[in-house]
Amino acid sequence: MLKDKSLTYVSLFSCAGVGCYGFHMEDFHCVATNELLPRRLDVQKANHKCEYDSGYVSGDITTDEVKQHIYDEITRWSHKGNDRVDVVVATPPCQGISVINHKKTSKEINRNSLVVESVDVIKNIKPRFFIFENVMAFQKTLCITPDNRTIPIGDYIREALGEDYIISGRILNFMNYGSNSSRTRTLMIGVDKKYRNNSTPLDLYPDYQPEKTLREVIYNFPRLEWGEIHKNDFYHAFRTYSHEMRHWIHDLKEGESSFDNKDPLKRPHRVVDGKIVENIRKNRDKYTRQPWDRFIQCVHTRNDQLAAQNTIHPEQDRVYSIRELMTMMTIPEKFQWMEYTIDELNEMSDAEKKKIYKTHEVNIRQCIGEAVPTEIMRQIAVKIKHFLFGKMCDGTEVNKIIVEKNLTDREALTGFLKANPFDLDMASLMRITELCNARREKNAAFYTNKFIVNEIMGQLPVFSKDTIRILEPSVGAGSFVPFLFKQYENVPHVILDVIDVDAESIEAFKILLEQIGVPNNFTVNCICQDFLTWNAGAVPYDLSVGNPPFSKLKKHTKEIDACLKDNVNQKTNNLAAMFLEKCMRCSDCVALVLNKNILATEEYAATRDLLRTMRLDTIIDFGRYGFTGVSIETMCIIVYPKQKPKETSIYSMKYNRRLLREQNYITDNRFPSFIIYRDEQFDEVADKLDFNVFTVFRDRQITKSVTTSMKGKDTLWVIKARNINDDGLGITHIDNYDVFLPEKKAESFSVTRFLNDDNVYLTPNMTYNPRVIENIPDTIPDGSVAVLIPKKPFRLTVRQRAFFSTEEYRRFYGIARNLSTQSINVDNNSVFFYGVLKDDK
Repeated sequence: MLKDKSLTYVSLFSCAGVGCYGFHMEDFHCVATNELLPRRLDVQKANHKCEYDSGYVSGDITTDEVKQHIYDEITRWSHKGNDRVDVVVATPPCQGISVINHKKTSKEINRNSLVVESVDVIKNIKPRFFIFENVMAFQKTLCITPDNRTIPIGDYIREALGEDYIISGRILNFMNYGSNSSRTRTLMIGVDKKYRNNSTPLDLYPDYQPEKTLREVIYNFPRLEWGEIHKNDFYHAFRTYSHEMRHWIHDLKEGESSFDNKDPLKRPHRVVDGKIVENIRKNRDKYTRQPWDRFIQCVHTRNDQLAAQNTIHPEQDRVYSIRELMTMMTIPEKFQWMEYTIDELNEMSDAEKKKIYKTHEVNIRQCIGEAVPTEIMRQIAVKIKHFLFGKMCDGTEVNKIIVEKNLTDREALTGFLKANPFDLDMASLMRITELCNARREKNAAFYTNKFIVNEIMGQLPVFSKDTIRILEPSVGAGSFVPFLFKQYENVPHVILDVIDVDAESIEAFKILLEQIGVPNNFTVNCICQDFLTWNAGAVPYDLSVGNPPFSKLKKHTKEIDACLKDNVNQKTNNLAAMFLEKCMRCSDCVALVLNKNILATEEYAATRDLLRTMRLDTIIDFGRYGFTGVSIETMCIIVYPKQKPKETSIYSMKYNRRLLREQNYITDNRFPSFIIYRDEQFDEVADKLDFNVFTVFRDRQITKSVTTSMKGKDTLWVIKARNINDDGLGITHIDNYDVFLPEKKAESFSVTRFLNDDNVYLTPNMTYNPRVIENIPDTIPDGSVAVLIPKKPFRLTVRQRAFFSTEEYRRFYGIARNLSTQSINVDNNSVFFYGVLKDDK
């Protein structure tokens, strides 16, 4: 994708640069690295991270001077042909872990607001990718926004950057992702939406792997005598301490603490006025000898003290050496902590070594304790590099390949998928597979874009069970499957049943599955059957997830009808609605991509009534982003059928808007549809109106073939949407737009019954800006205009008609239509919202 380009990154709050050294290892060039403390920046200089000395930016990032320094370095690199920075890595201090509803101080929140400074820099730099690494509670920790709101950090990052980036936040224990020691942290990754069809944050997270034991990591390091600095490795040294403390730990076995010694003199204490005063045991891990055959506990900043947590060697009477700590944190041997190379340090005299050790040791140990394990960032760097230099296809290239390779032929497609001659990424292969499905129209199968699957994964449940069962009821090319592998990589055993009615789709999926590779913890069962007639069995699935077909059921059979008899919604013929009900019967959690019209149209009223009775946990509104090449609005709903309604999380991808609402509030049966963006302003307007006062009629007979552009003596002017003035107070003739209908032809049309009927009103049928006018004499509306028919006789005043054109009502109406941009016809449901002012009847 990128050719002849230097990969670049900027590192913020970089400490000693241990984490982002992983990018350095993968040949990324550091444009600028910012750190407040010069002694830590000196470590980065010793490793020659930046090509220019000016790239080492020392100082407070909250100042304009420091920010400008960073921007100037980026400008310097732009002159070398780099269009933009590839990656920004930010690890801002997050000391005030002050989660919502917990006590917090303004000082802590202010310090946490350094995150806001990072976001500001990212917004200015506009990198291709960004990475935040921080404590486990990072996303829930409070910060102060530029407009002085106090909100969780995760919400602010998504709010501020979500318009331009796909963002995921995951909590990982790094020991299962390449680090040699336990470290549970948050990684938030953002990917420029330009790449949304081919790369997502979930693609970039490090790979799951079993944790290592302490024995596997440091057992082979040489033993050390008291005060020894190993002759072949300056950083493998015995840190000394007060001699009397040695008695406290000398006789300990693995896992034992000196606090448990029976002899009081061997328990941690101090002597005050000649009396022994024992230390208080505040933490069970202090003064504890570590076991060889367990995973390595988290490396803390005070790893120089016996009294700190998990610091004592399993056999020797000492804390871990710097080299051992480096290995635990996957810091490469070649990493330099000072200007001297390891060979130069090893050649020094003992006196010189001790002098240097005394000068640097505490800083080194603290930097290690604060670091991001190098291997974590190196893996992310590898994945970003692979993506940026990999081969991927846009829609034009995909179609070209399909034609040139004749991939609509099933045998040709099978051979192409197996060989992958162009070394395409998996997203491109899946896209080709769906497009080449010879039965695509019949099965209504469309390629599900990666970025919407990424968004869904972030909302799926976390399981603590040893075995979970997942159902994908319409697998197609398997867009969800790689994400499910990643999402549930730490569950001991996952049984994934994938179903598709099309045998050729199952065959193609199996080929793709071979290339993806099935993780050891997954068992994948491929089932070729119609999901509607398939027997799900008595044992419920933990999760059903997928993108069911959107088409209508073309043929009813006795078998299908027998399977559908339990459905609540007997009016719909839509397959997706049928899939939804069956999934809700056989699963504890259901996450399906659906047509957004399920929220509002009359056809799905029974479906909505069913959803009102269960927990509707999440609605992700994709707008028109859902499918490539298909202009329909989609959403994902995540439902817990066996749970009662609570709060519902709502996300609009188009507007980057996140809400949390009481489910009963947005599904209020006072209204005929779910109103997912309902708010106080909506309610204020609703309280002023009487609803359900009109029925609606829309012509479907007047077409271009029966009209003329010439006005004649015996013709009727056909009113179209654009003729209705924006203020709702009249109409306008439009040259080269107006058409006319001969009166004799009009007699046979149903809409003619409203000719010269001054009891009805007209409104544009499909618009974001509603307006209502009186019926115009000697005219007839076509299908772009809806006829509003009062249920009871009344007249709309000029004030009332003008109200329909106000920003107040239009905002209300947009929310009533769930901010839709596609299926916004004035139908039997939506006409309900053409309310009449209570004080203006």
